[in-house]
Amino acid sequence: MTSETTAVREEVATAGVLAPYRRIVVKIGSALLVEGRSGVLRRAWLEALVADVVRLIAGGADVLIVSSGSIALGRGVLGLPGGKLRLEESQAAASVGQIALARIYSEMLGAHGLTAGQILLTLRDTEERRRYLNARATIGTLLERKAVPVINENDTVATTEIRYGDNDRLAARVATMTSADLLILLSDIDGLYTAPPNDDPAARHIPVVERITPEIEAMAGAAGSELSRGGMKTKIEAGKMATGAGTAMIIASGKVLHPLSVIDAGGTYTLFRAEANPSTARKAWIGGHLEPKGSVVVDAGAVRALASGKSLLPAASGASRGGLPAATRCRSATRPGASSAAA
Repeated sequence: MTSETTAVREEVATAGVLAPYRRIVVKIGSALLVEGRSGVLRRAWLEALVADVVRLIAGGADVLIVSSGSIALGRGVLGLPGGKLRLEESQAAASVGQIALARIYSEMLGAHGLTAGQILLTLRDTEERRRYLNARATIGTLLERKAVPVINENDTVATTEIRYGDNDRLAARVATMTSADLLILLSDIDGLYTAPPNDDPAARHIPVVERITPEIEAMAGAAGSELSRGGMKTKIEAGKMATGAGTAMIIASGKVLHPLSVIDAGGTYTLFRAEANPSTARKAWIGGHLEPKGSVVVDAGAVRALASGKSLLPAASGASRGGLPAATRCRSATRPGASSAAA
């Protein structure tokens, strides 16, 4: 262990910002896990992160890891060129990288006496109700057995049409699926600012977001990177999904060693508070869908009912578009066709 690592750990030994949270989902991006375009794992950083996870578990918390990195690791092993990869190249890189990533987590957690359980999800695993419930039960069993779920999108089979596109929203989906208290998105920036700080020297850091409003959404830029598909915009979208279901969210820098311990010590981050009246489990599942499957035309009274969080009676629904089987998320529209709400 380096002197830098030791100093950080001693500094945060008595901290407790994360103590109230009993189930925590931690999302790690590719840009934090892998060194630039070389595809080399940042081993010392990940060892420090795993040590943080072990400390939280020892304190009584359940911790789930949503980890990017399979494509970034695999492209280096396969010697794929820099720049955007073709779909088949990304899938091949993921195939190689997933094995490497699973082995790394198994070794590092195993060194602390913990077992890693790999779960690879596709969009359909969370959008289709039966598969969603099965995935939730599997993760729950791993947690009951004191294993650490390590979750990623199954990029070997995901295509543009059936993918999350980034692990921020996947992490939010996992958080709502497992009724987590807190979602932590580790990023290359220490939270939300009033403007992109690299572009605006006057940008101010926002420590707490009580509610995600259109003004908050407008502060998010859309830029990602070659290694990371997500930007601040996707993190805000993840926050809407998580906080609406009763899960608080933190965006914090993952560039430092022991990033979770730094958060625990009260370091700089943005906390998005969970809504006071979270959705029920079923409504959280419906609300977390990324794309509606069709639409239902409703009358004005039904629009008011939806706006107040109520359910619809069949008599209030008119024509449907798109073919809607049971347990399907759809978009509601008023008679003239104006979109009004999701149900």
